[in-house]
Amino acid sequence: MTWDIALTLALIAITLVAFIREWAAPDVIALTVLCAVVALGLIDPTKMTDVFKNEAPLTIAALFVIGGALERTGAVDHIGQLLKSKLSGNLRVAMFAFSALTAFFSAWMNNTAIVAILLPVTLGFARSKNIAASRLLMPLSYASILGGCCTLIGTSTNLLVNGALKDYGEKPMGMFELAPVGIPLAIAGIGYLVIFGPKLIPARSSISGSLDIEYRTTPLYHILVEDDSPMVGKPLLETPLFNRAGGVHLLEIRRNGQRIMRPMNTITVEKFDRFLVAVHGRNTKTVKPAELFKSIRAQVLSTVDGIVTELVVRDESSLIGLTLARSDFRQKYNAVVLAVHRDGVNITKQIATIPLEIGDTLLVITPAHNLDEIQSTRDFVLTDKSADDSPKPPKRHSVLAWTALIGVVLTATLTDVLNGYFPSIPKIPIHYAALVGALALLWLKVITPRDAYASVDWQVLLMLYGLLGLGMAMQATGTAEYLAQSLVAVTRGVFPTEMLPLATLWLVFLLTLLLTEVLSNNATAVMMVPIVLGLSKELGVDSRPFIMGVTVAASTAFALPMGYQTHLMVYGPGGYRFSDFLRVGIPLNIICWVVACVTIPLVWPFHP
Repeated sequence: MTWDIALTLALIAITLVAFIREWAAPDVIALTVLCAVVALGLIDPTKMTDVFKNEAPLTIAALFVIGGALERTGAVDHIGQLLKSKLSGNLRVAMFAFSALTAFFSAWMNNTAIVAILLPVTLGFARSKNIAASRLLMPLSYASILGGCCTLIGTSTNLLVNGALKDYGEKPMGMFELAPVGIPLAIAGIGYLVIFGPKLIPARSSISGSLDIEYRTTPLYHILVEDDSPMVGKPLLETPLFNRAGGVHLLEIRRNGQRIMRPMNTITVEKFDRFLVAVHGRNTKTVKPAELFKSIRAQVLSTVDGIVTELVVRDESSLIGLTLARSDFRQKYNAVVLAVHRDGVNITKQIATIPLEIGDTLLVITPAHNLDEIQSTRDFVLTDKSADDSPKPPKRHSVLAWTALIGVVLTATLTDVLNGYFPSIPKIPIHYAALVGALALLWLKVITPRDAYASVDWQVLLMLYGLLGLGMAMQATGTAEYLAQSLVAVTRGVFPTEMLPLATLWLVFLLTLLLTEVLSNNATAVMMVPIVLGLSKELGVDSRPFIMGVTVAASTAFALPMGYQTHLMVYGPGGYRFSDFLRVGIPLNIICWVVACVTIPLVWPFHP
């Protein structure tokens, strides 16, 4: 082992710990690693910019824009709503229908976007049919992963591996090259969920259900403090309007036509102040609105529709690490938090001092018309559809968005196939086709530039660029070759020569799968690709089976809720506990391991 290899292995170990312990945001860690490999002399400083030549992040960004257009035009939501209206209350039929729909769309769009779109639809269906939401939400998340394994554009991981193959001089993947293994995985996975899911997945309540929130709608009162009110001149916190035990919640304070954006403990009530008040509770201590307003001499000016809903903190939320008090949540979002759900526990006391984490579910009261404003912040995944009275996008926009996506797929696929028969027809790479498709939607005004930028998950792109530097260092220092030789030495000492390639494939798939459960799927893929390329050379076999194994295994994280973003999105709304994912996910991991490792050698032989 050389000094450079030892240094690279140490950096890999530190990177693994940093990701697992969440020392910083994933993109910050990845970019730090990129700078570290240069600072440590593992790659030449002049080659640092080579990571930006990789086409994968550009392709992913363009597909984010096309996916954003599909999301904003309601192209997927319309089909989800249709499914919701046609399905009966049969649990297994509902599991199959929502899982199949999710898997199909996730083969073409970002998994997180699909789950965000279908989450409120699924919750609405569960409420209307009196089905525990937990029975449907876990399959929704799992199906989004399974569907993403079917096409090149199904996940960012597939595209990242494809870009790495080009960098290493290997043959890139075709649009549907993963389908022979991805489709059997999806069929087996959905079949497992439909057959065994009703027994394995517990019937747990969401946070609103577990807190016995009977009425999810509530009136909000605009009140005016009259000049003879006993509250005038008193600190707001000492008035009957600050009475959470009595179910009184303040959403908005206005004075002289302007919203007061200060902490409530700094506000003294003045005559003619206006308040937006919710009176909502579930016990005998809850006050009666008419009696409350009469006692404080406040005039009800109007009422608006309010909703008790759940907001799931996204991975890119600006609230992560902040408390509700520090974030000025009430003023910023025009909503009041009633409870926080985390790790299967509902927190209802001292919630203002709890730092928020990814996947936390907040039970809030807010005006129904405010849901669009909350969604536009991109801090939350909404579990309710907004009562949107704004003009809907023209139907042709939905058609154009689908046309762009289909056009990208067909262009990249057909030119690749036709080039084999007619060399004069040039291959059009996926990154170019996707960029043209995104630009077409911008020129046709199906999506605005502002919405296009908002559709891109910049954290993912920056993380990819940073991690590519680690892959370069592993290749340049010989670390990938060293690890491949070590892995082959282990298998050679256990298995006979004729079984070495197959046994190594099973071992590589399992190792990748286990790493994906605790790391990001992209980080795992970047580290494993150069290793398996070296491994195939050591064994003297084709690298394709191992590449396919790593690509699929890097997306099959089912056992831990933190293993995939979509798991965290459904964790709170489904009222899940950590053990629920272990119970359902570990068998699914084993199914994917077996199905993939049996299928891959049949489709991509070790000796072509």
